[in-house]
Amino acid sequence: MGDGGDLPVAQVPVRRLTVLETRSPQRLWNRGFILFFAARSTSLLGDHMLPVVISAAMIHGGYGLSGVGYALAAHLAPFAILMIFGGVLSDRFGARRMMIFSDVVRLVFQSLLALLFAVGTPELWQVLMLLALIGAGGATFQPGVASITPQIAQDVQRANATLRVSESFMSVIAPSLAGLLLTVSAPWTVFAIDAATFAVSGACLFLLRLPAARGAGAGGSTFRLDLVVGWREFRSRTWLWGVIVIWCALQVTASGPTLTLGHSTIVAQYGASTLGLVMSAMGVGNLLGGLAAMTIKPGRPLRAGAITLTCYSLMPLGVALGWPPTALAACYAIAGMGATFWVVMFNTAVQTHIPQELLGRVHAYDAAGSLVMKPVGQALAGPLALLLGTVPLLFVASAMVLVVCCLLLAVPAIRGLARADS
Repeated sequence: MGDGGDLPVAQVPVRRLTVLETRSPQRLWNRGFILFFAARSTSLLGDHMLPVVISAAMIHGGYGLSGVGYALAAHLAPFAILMIFGGVLSDRFGARRMMIFSDVVRLVFQSLLALLFAVGTPELWQVLMLLALIGAGGATFQPGVASITPQIAQDVQRANATLRVSESFMSVIAPSLAGLLLTVSAPWTVFAIDAATFAVSGACLFLLRLPAARGAGAGGSTFRLDLVVGWREFRSRTWLWGVIVIWCALQVTASGPTLTLGHSTIVAQYGASTLGLVMSAMGVGNLLGGLAAMTIKPGRPLRAGAITLTCYSLMPLGVALGWPPTALAACYAIAGMGATFWVVMFNTAVQTHIPQELLGRVHAYDAAGSLVMKPVGQALAGPLALLLGTVPLLFVASAMVLVVCCLLLAVPAIRGLARADS
């Protein structure tokens, strides 16, 4: 079969999500969700430890700050670039299978990285190559998170909120745990512990049982056709591609300056300990936002999420106004709460409106689109701050959050999207 250039999306057979035997309509914490929650939480623990140990290892190895930048980029770039292909593989061969494959790949290469640092100081190219392979392995894991969640949970929004609470919790404790381990051991030890988290995640996913489903690659389909069909499904939904386009604007104009200039300004004015305080406060806000999303189920989820996302404007605004640490902590907590509520609403909309057999690919497109402009915003923040000044740029970032929220609410397909079960 060709690339499907003349094949409309409507001719591609899809199967709408049904209630599967692995999930219980009465409760969230069935066997399938417990195993998936354990796998996801353990994997997130390793993911959030990795940037800390990479930075420490590169400094300890004598590569300096430039080496840290190269290493972090080597890990992130393959992940972002290959995620779309990972979505196709997830749909063709099964999300669970590809997630186990991802865990095995990352376990092997991260163990090799730990071994290299254990026996001496590795060459820079060796570190960058292994980190790139670890990032590439992660590209086949992320699409499966969206695909499996609707199969194991009757209440998809509550499941997403629970997973988001776990992610928020791990984002708070994992860096601290990595820092504590680095004070009593060498970086290679933390790399080894991080590698072990992939083994635990893979074991939990291996025990997870999902009902047999017809893969996207069945019926003579090709990899290229699957990629095209996923793109057509993505672009055919105005609410979906509209959110991603608007989100790219947020990354460039608001998120990038806030993460780069906001954090550096806090460190310069109050010290690194204050940054740790406000980031912990944001983690608490994330937890509260996730808890709220477990119980609040608006009829128009993206509209409600866009309204709560306005809270994110408080982060750059508080820094620009020079507020004291306690006020900044409150701003970051409220911002984290609003942003998390938005993320849960959006993820639930994707998982409940997209056909199950296309979900991996479509999620990969939206995740890659959401991520691609983040480094652009961070890279532009420094030069723009020199040109415009840090404080004015932070005021612009705060205002742009409100502009982005207004744009989300201005698109009828976004604000009017109803809950899938309504």
